[in-house]
Amino acid sequence: MSPRRNELVQRIAAIEALVCRDVGRKTHDLITANRGGLGDAAGELSTAKSVGFITGFFVPRDEVAAPETDGPIGTALLAAALATCGVPARIAVDTPCAEAVRVAVEAAGGGVAVDEVGVDDRSGLDRLSAAWRQAGLSHAIAIERCGRSVNGRPRNMRGVDVSPWTAPLDDLFIGGPWVKLAVGDGGNEIGMGKLPAGLIARTVPNGAEIACVTSCDHLVVAGVSNWGAYGLMAALAVLRADWRPIIGKFLTAERDLAVTRAIVEKAGAVDGVTARREPTVDGFGPEVHGPLVDELGRIACGEGAD
Repeated sequence: MSPRRNELVQRIAAIEALVCRDVGRKTHDLITANRGGLGDAAGELSTAKSVGFITGFFVPRDEVAAPETDGPIGTALLAAALATCGVPARIAVDTPCAEAVRVAVEAAGGGVAVDEVGVDDRSGLDRLSAAWRQAGLSHAIAIERCGRSVNGRPRNMRGVDVSPWTAPLDDLFIGGPWVKLAVGDGGNEIGMGKLPAGLIARTVPNGAEIACVTSCDHLVVAGVSNWGAYGLMAALAVLRADWRPIIGKFLTAERDLAVTRAIVEKAGAVDGVTARREPTVDGFGPEVHGPLVDELGRIACGEGAD
């Protein structure tokens, strides 16, 4: 391996170590089984000509009924960065999470189309699939999107059937010729079907019930799904020096917090773990996310990878 190639491998490994780690969900075995997945996904994404994203995870709990903060934030920032790099991007989302995605896109910098579909709008989903094909998308990326379990129902980490708030966007994801990438953090997200059979059931609480069966070509198992999106941004900056200055403008703690605050304040998004309407993601505030994002930026620029 050449010195240059070895440096790139080390930097991407450092990125993966930061974003792909168990934060208390008992996902260590999932992460271990998928080791190297982030680098593979970034390598594939670096060749993209046009990208379609899928995100949005609704939280129905007690008095709360709102989209969660994890997913739309990372998706909007990655999509905006790619669009600014000259790779057209669009985001598919169902109606319950659509406003959060629109607000996230605006706060991230815009330039990304949002395709909304109703939860039970089968014809709308078919039209969207046709539109993606007509647009000639080369890649599809699902980020923190609840997918089908073994009985066909999407379930949250508590095992609750969330199909009343969740359109079957798995069909859009698998229904085209695009290369399929996915980011998740718990085992119930689109793409997790790529993991070895039975692994989620054996290791994650409620795993047998919630495990998503929808697979993908390249999977990132992150500690927090937004981190997985940021990890892809950092790895792309490593692999594509021509994109690095642009990605660096989006990969900052300030941007992350600004988008988080926007979807909470303007779209009523909640933390998916605490169900509180506050600018946190999966129970972590800016004091955790901010330093992580900034460290990713340093590694992407060739600093701090030792």
